[in-house]
Amino acid sequence: MGYRRVKIGKRILKGFCISLCKKKLVGLVGKKGYIMCGYLDLKTADKFREVAVKVKGVDNIDSLLKAKVFALSREAKKLGIYKNQSIRDVIELIA
Repeated sequence: MGYRRVKIGKRILKGFCISLCKKKLVGLVGKKGYIMCGYLDLKTADKFREVAVKVKGVDNIDSLLKAKVFALSREAKKLGIYKNQSIRDVIELIA
């Protein structure tokens, strides 16, 4: 899987967009956590105590950046992330 560098303001994350059979797997990875499309399994993220944020209805990195938090892991809540928060705000916390 290849990552591409995504710069948001002064923050740099690793982004990915992978075409699957019918949909795309889209995400951003920062130093403290990650943001991913609806394929994200939050139970697994909680099991591994990861800071994970799920968004819905995205098919590329640009649409992910315009999304809001749909769901999140327990560790993400501890970091101050909340449901319906803008992804650009989340980036400030995880990058």
